Order: sequence, then structure tokens, then C-alpha cells
Amino acid sequence: MEDKLVLFNPSTLKKLLKKRPAESKFGEHIKMLTDISNIYEDIKSLDVDYVILGVPEDVGVFANYGKSGTSAAWDATIKILLNIQANTFTHADRVLVLGHLNFDSLLKKLSLLDQNHPKDVLKARKMVSKIDAEVSDIIYKIVKAGKKPIIIGGGHNNAYGNLKGTSLALNARVNVVNFDAHTDFRKEEGRHSGNGFKYAYSEGFLRKYFIFGLHENYTSMDVFKTLDNLKNIAYNTFESLFIRKEVKFKAEMSKALHHVSDHPFGIEIDCDAIQNIPSSAMTPTGFSVNDTRRFVSYFGKDPNATYLHICEAAPTPETESQVGKLITYLITDFLRANAH
Repeated sequence: MEDKLVLFNPSTLKKLLKKRPAESKFGEHIKMLTDISNIYEDIKSLDVDYVILGVPEDVGVFANYGKSGTSAAWDATIKILLNIQANTFTHADRVLVLGHLNFDSLLKKLSLLDQNHPKDVLKARKMVSKIDAEVSDIIYKIVKAGKKPIIIGGGHNNAYGNLKGTSLALNARVNVVNFDAHTDFRKEEGRHSGNGFKYAYSEGFLRKYFIFGLHENYTSMDVFKTLDNLKNIAYNTFESLFIRKEVKFKAEMSKALHHVSDHPFGIEIDCDAIQNIPSSAMTPTGFSVNDTRRFVSYFGKDPNATYLHICEAAPTPETESQVGKLITYLITDFLRANAH
């Protein structure tokens, strides 16, 4: 299955790195793998704490009737990340940039499908299952090797592969906190970006789930009922936090951490939750970038924080560097939080 993994290599690094005299760049200090034949052993023996992986695809978003473009986030991010400063705050030497999963053949097939045709949507949902298998396989190896994956998406469908891979590696169900405008707990109707957590929960990979900042306009009564009936699931809404101010941001972060931190947990960041960020369901109202950074830093500090997944960003050529910078800030906030 490893043929889908394209290793990040020195020649790609050389193309993307912009060196400057008297400065030391992040990309000059990262680790890379030279060989794909024994990924698990190689990751295990490397003296790093974090493994960065790109999952450039928008099959799951298409299959959920969303707007494509999430496949561009990885390229936008990696060229910015490599060129930030390497200093005592950025911890580049603790990082393996593993590479990305190549789904070009699926994306080619996807380009021939039409969202208005139910049969085409079903085809896309079958393709998502193929992506799931690849994602869970590589996440399994990274977590089993004792490292923390940082996954740059792609759609939120990949939460399923993250949870399955982590759960199998730890041989236990895992918890998750999801910073998101949506629950992604839609019914099991074939895999897409709107039901990753539901599948992971039903199949016994997900234990406790906290959804942070749900938008009341975009959550169905049906989904609210489902959530309210499950004692392992808790949530708050964006409106209760920032519009009606019934609850406070810091207190809610503490409540969410209490809900998930008794066990290894994943941090899921859906860029749909951040105001005015180009994403598959861009919102004019939502968390600020600084709220999001505080969130990642707060949860990243916990010793049970097992992975970080940043997904659903859909940069255009005009917004590419802004999106790349945003995701880079979130990655380094996670590195810093963990290092202390």
C-alpha cells in the first residue's frame, strides 16, 4: 500500500527553500526519509517527535456536495513552512517531513464526475473508502512508532483514517476534540467529509467526542437529537460562545479538555470554523485566526494530545500564501505547545 506515499526529498526541499545569508530556515533542519521500504522502523529510529504528512485530495468534500479545492492546501502550506525561521521557538529539528499521499489518479477520475448525478456521488463515496485505507495505514505506522502525526488535508473525511489508524496503533478507542462549524456526524450513507466521526464512532475507534463551536444554522434537529442521546459526546455552539456570550471561550476549552484528556486524543481543526478563510464551506462569521491558534496551543500542551489534523482549507492562487501562513502558524503553535 505504500506506493501512494511520495516521500519528501532533498531535491523538492532545494526547489522550495529560499535561503538567506545570516538566517537559518525551518527547512534546513527538518529530517527526511530516503527509503520507503520500511517506513515504520525508519520513523521509529529517527530522533524526532512529529511527523508531517500531506493528504492532498478533495474527493470526500465532493462526495459530501461541498466545494472542491482542499487538494491545494498541502502545497500551499509546505512552501511557507519550510521558509519560516529556525530558532528556539520553532523546533524544526524535532520534525520529520514525511511527504504526501498521492491521490492524483483518483482526482483525475473525480474530475469526470458530476455532483448533480447521484450515481457519480456514490462513485466518489467509494473512492473515499480507498483514501481511508491509505490514511489509516500510514497513521497507524506513525503512531505505532511513537510519534505525533501532523496531518494537512484534504477534506474532513480524513478524520476517520486518523482515528482508525491511531486507535489500532494504541489498541484502544481514542478521544477527539473537533474545532468545527459542523458535527461531521451525518448518517452512514457511504463515506464522505460529513460523516467521518460517525463511522469512527460506530466502528469502535472513537470513544469520546467534543465538538467545539457548532453553528446552530447548519446543524439539523436530527443530528442534535443524536448527539444529545449519546453520553460520550458533548458540544457547544459558536452562538452561545460569541453571539449570546452565555459561556466563555477559556472555560469551554477547559470543559472540552476535561471531556477528552483522560485518554489519548486527536485535535481536529476544520478551517470552515475560521472566519473568512477560503475553505470548502467558507463562513463570514466564525472564530478568529487568533482564537484558533489559542485553541491549538491549549490542547497541544496536554500530554495525551496524540495528533493534529488541519483540514478543509481550499486556497485559490490569490489566497494561497495566506492559507499557507495560517496552517504554518497552527503547526508551529502545536510544536511549541508540546515542547514545553
